[in-house]
Amino acid sequence: MNLHPGDPPGPIPSPGSAITRTAPRPRPTIFISVASYCDPMLGFTLRSAYSQAADPSRLRFGVVEQALPQQRLQLGAQWACEQIRWLRVHALEARGPCWARAAAMGLYQGEDWYFQIDSHTWFEPGWDERLLAWSRQLAAHHPRHLLSCYPNPFTLVDGHPSATVVSAQVLAHVVADEAQFDAAHPVLMFHGVPVASTAPVPGFHIGAGCLWAPGRIVDELPYDPFLYFHGEEQAMALRAFTRGWDIFHPPAMPVYHLYHQAGAAPRPLHWTPEMDAQRTVRSAQLADAANRRLAALLWQGADLGAYGLGTARSLEEFASFSGIDYAGRRIAASARKQRFGY
Repeated sequence: MNLHPGDPPGPIPSPGSAITRTAPRPRPTIFISVASYCDPMLGFTLRSAYSQAADPSRLRFGVVEQALPQQRLQLGAQWACEQIRWLRVHALEARGPCWARAAAMGLYQGEDWYFQIDSHTWFEPGWDERLLAWSRQLAAHHPRHLLSCYPNPFTLVDGHPSATVVSAQVLAHVVADEAQFDAAHPVLMFHGVPVASTAPVPGFHIGAGCLWAPGRIVDELPYDPFLYFHGEEQAMALRAFTRGWDIFHPPAMPVYHLYHQAGAAPRPLHWTPEMDAQRTVRSAQLADAANRRLAALLWQGADLGAYGLGTARSLEEFASFSGIDYAGRRIAASARKQRFGY
């Protein structure tokens, strides 16, 4: 290495050594899990996620489309084939939301981040950068973290999405006031309450239709395909907690959810009876089996292998943190809206 007059002195490499340069940081990739059942909003959701991302090239979609053959979505040629992976299932072969979410996880290919959404979701501009920014802040102290909530709602007005903002800050999950344990099953109802915070708030419950996490969640918390629908969020939250994952509700989640559309026909649901007579396995059978599985997991801590509880934290620690005592079948005031001063 030759130095010229005025050059600052620097280290002289030893013979045969190379000058090392810092490689550019790879762009993080995001896997978006979308389970859809006969949903006319599926195309809207995929296009919204792609067009509103700060960097669409980082997105990879895993779509489980459960539909009749004539209803299958056709996307334009502008979609790169490496960015979208499909599993298409005849609607009569569908086995419910949890089975479909588990199947979507099977389309994951090692992306840095995992985002599970419903197929009727609207995205804000720059949603990807905002979620990445929250995760970067949390990662130092909470490497295993989940960002989740029930998003603010939107509806379609003259064919265009329009948001109804319940809270511009945090929507935190609590057990509904009227919810109590039933003698037959442990399923509880939850709702979101506004919390004045500009930082993510620790939580004890997740929203299955809006769940962001590091990609390692696919290996460490695989979705249970033997559940059906009701109670899936409780099972996932308890499994996450006992396996050392921390749940947070972020401020101003940059996505919106279509809960109901005024004046429109109801969205097809797997458990509505229209096609039940033609199915090999009916929705009522799946739901009954799932209720028994939930009771074994939540009330008895049954060993369900990869879909069971972890050993990093106990059921007693979850009861102390959340106010939900599954073993004792008790719900403390700290699990309800009193938790946040209501």
